Amino acid sequence: MRIIGGALKGRRLVDWEESGIRPVRDLVRSALFNIIVDFIPGAVCLDLFAGTGAVGLEALSRGAKSCLFIDRLPAACGLIRLNLDELGLLDRGEVFQGDAAESTERFVHRGRRFDLVFIDPPYFNDLAHGPVQVLSDGRGLGDDPVIVVASNKRETMDERMGVLQVAERRRYGDNVLWFYRRAEGEGGGQEKVDPSTDQAEREV
Repeated sequence: MRIIGGALKGRRLVDWEESGIRPVRDLVRSALFNIIVDFIPGAVCLDLFAGTGAVGLEALSRGAKSCLFIDRLPAACGLIRLNLDELGLLDRGEVFQGDAAESTERFVHRGRRFDLVFIDPPYFNDLAHGPVQVLSDGRGLGDDPVIVVASNKRETMDERMGVLQVAERRRYGDNVLWFYRRAEGEGGGQEKVDPSTDQAEREV
């Protein structure tokens, strides 16, 4: 795998052999960052179920201020640290091993706030709802956040959770990206993720 955009474009990520780590396909990763390009510069990111760290590393390459990577697998956390070291990003990346929802709650309780949140859990285990629920009261979010959830096309997410609402869905083969934003009237800015497809579902 390689970084596909930004200052580190073309740099290879460390190879992995851990069967429990499922990286985001390049097609989906490229599409994701084309959609959220305007939200990345200076963003504080949270990468949950981080796996290889490819999504958070991509955000750092494209100008995000920092990224907290969380995964329950020791092998994944070790791999992310290796990638941060290889790419010279140790000063902008933090790795934490633990459950996604519980760890997110812990960092929010400590006062951490995130602008971009990536949630890519193992499919068919209903693991994404927990972290979104933790963030749904807005305590752990910046003024104009984007929360991206990756799922299989046969899975679904709640349209509204607390202050968050699905602004858009994008389907790429068997993969779906759900984009949560602050619901209207819940404070913060509300720039559209993509002006041409707000509140729409597109298939690629």
